[in-house]
Formats: sequence, C-alpha cells, structure tokens
Amino acid sequence: MPQEVDFAIVGGGFTGLSAAAWLRHLDPQKSVALFEAESVGAGASGRTGGMTLAESAAGDLPGLGDVLNGFSKVLTDLDIDCDLSLPGAWELGRDNARADSPVDWTDSGKLRVVDEVPGGSADPGKLVSGLARAADRLGALILENSRVEKIAFDDPLRPHIRGQEVRARQVLLATNAMSLELSSLANRAEPKFTLAVATAPLAGVQIENLGVASRRSFYTVDLPYLWGRLLRTNGVIFGSGLVHLRHWSDMDVLDISTGLPAELFASIEGRIRKLHPSLRSAQFTYRWGGPILFANDWRPVFARHPKSPHAIVLGAYSGHGVTLSVYLGSWAAEVMLGRRDLPNW
Repeated sequence: MPQEVDFAIVGGGFTGLSAAAWLRHLDPQKSVALFEAESVGAGASGRTGGMTLAESAAGDLPGLGDVLNGFSKVLTDLDIDCDLSLPGAWELGRDNARADSPVDWTDSGKLRVVDEVPGGSADPGKLVSGLARAADRLGALILENSRVEKIAFDDPLRPHIRGQEVRARQVLLATNAMSLELSSLANRAEPKFTLAVATAPLAGVQIENLGVASRRSFYTVDLPYLWGRLLRTNGVIFGSGLVHLRHWSDMDVLDISTGLPAELFASIEGRIRKLHPSLRSAQFTYRWGGPILFANDWRPVFARHPKSPHAIVLGAYSGHGVTLSVYLGSWAAEVMLGRRDLPNW
C-alpha cells in the first residue's frame, strides 16, 4: 500500500483500468494506484455482453467525438487484442422495417431491422484483462481486495483503504453502479440489475435462418427490449430485463436462481425460443446478471466531485459501457494531466 501517489483510481473495471494505463502511457513519471474492492472486472465490466456501440445511450452528446475511433486508438496504443470486430450493429423494431431485413422474428409483433448503425462486438474478458495487463506493464499499481471505505476530501485527498490512509493529488471515482455514496451519485443515478443468457452453439443453417450470419450485434429501439450478438462459438447472447434494487449493495446478496431474477430468466428463455423456429429447441448454457447504472436523460456522468475539484466522477453508461467507458477513461486521464477539459453535458 503506497503512502502517497499522484493519482488514485477507485474501481477496477474498464473505466478505471483504461484511465490507469493511459495515465502511465502519457506520463510515466507520475505515480498511479488503482484500488479495486474485489478483483478487476468484478462489476459490470466482467458481466457485459460485449456489444460495442458508437455513441452514448443518450445519442451523440456535444463534444463527445468519435467514440469507436477513440476506443480503437486506446486498444492499438496499449497493444490490446480483444477480438474487436466492427461490422456494424442493427437496430430492430416492430415498425418501419427495411424491405431487405435479414432478421424476421416474432416478438410482440414482427421484429425486423429498421436501421444499421456503427458498432460491433468485443470479447469483454480479453478487454478487461488486456487493460489490466497494460496498466501493470506500464507501471500502475493495481491493488485488488482494497475497498475504498471513505475519502477525506482535503488537500491532498485521502482515500482510506483497509484501515490505511493514502494521500493523492487527484482521484478518479470509476465505480459505476457500486458505491454510489462515495461517488456522490446516490441521488443522481439509479442502479439496476440486468440479465443475459447464452445459447449452446448453433448450426450454420440455424445462424443463416436467424439472419445473424453477418455477426452484427443487435438491439431493439422499441419495447419489449432485447439485445444480443453472435459469439465466436456460434452461440448467441440475448439480454433483456431489469431487476429493481432498493440499494446498490443489494447486488452483493442477489441470487439469480430464485425470486424475480429466476422468473425473468424463465420469461426471457421462453421468449427467445418463440423468436424463430431455429431457436425453438435452443439450449441455454449460461445465465448471468450484472449491474447497470442510469443517470438523468441516460447521459453518462463525467464531472468534478461536489466535494473537491481534484476528484472526478465517471460512470452511468446506461448499457453503452464497453466502448464508452474505455474511451472516457482515457479522456479522464488527460483531464487529470491537465491536457484536456471535462465535457459540458
């Protein structure tokens, strides 16, 4: 445990790891310590479906820039291979379908392609481990099982970890849906628990008949919501459903095999089998859930902490976190180094 660092990062997901690696990449003379309450990727980053999209959930925000290009640049500069593929993504809807829609599913009406947008997919396990290895290789100190219990917002800032105090010139709070009191987001953003399933590998003819052979990710633009993508194994991930939480810490004790999560899984699986005859006998090999954080108007939070101008809060990606978190994590590093301004959202 260091006694003093230039930059302390709270949270070992995509955002925090990207910021830690980028800080050391841009200025190897600065000391960086990342504190993760459990293990890297223990929150949303280790449970995402890996869909990569070009904008925020609120669309193209003022000054956001080219998210996919920025994301790809970080991967290239940090030498990270996460099987990034950007063939595009399909928006699916029950109305205004394209005449040439390869997708023709039944889901509260006919579900077809209504538009194609920039995007694709990445392997989230390779991404989170790649970012961690890059940060480690560049000299950032990564401390797992090191929950930041509180922060004294003085000058310097003083995070408290396992009964010890660390002095830091600047702090990035990148805990997303976890530890909302610490990040000041308790009254500004709402945590949910979202669900996903993966099928066993499908035969080539099944994939062709489903219309997903192009390996484009997909998501609906109307309700009921559904998103998904084809895996390298030729299984398909489908995600849908939200479990409402009284408090973010409820995720620590949530059991997906009982209660509302179990009911939602049964509903999702039944719904998927009815999408298309090729899925009628689909076997589901994986079921999981993860945290998701929604802020006002679905805009990500990227701002100074109300208690200190030397602390930045970054999170609330509303389901668009794979590319956005890495891109904004590197942006946060540049802000902390005085090379860039925060956006005005």
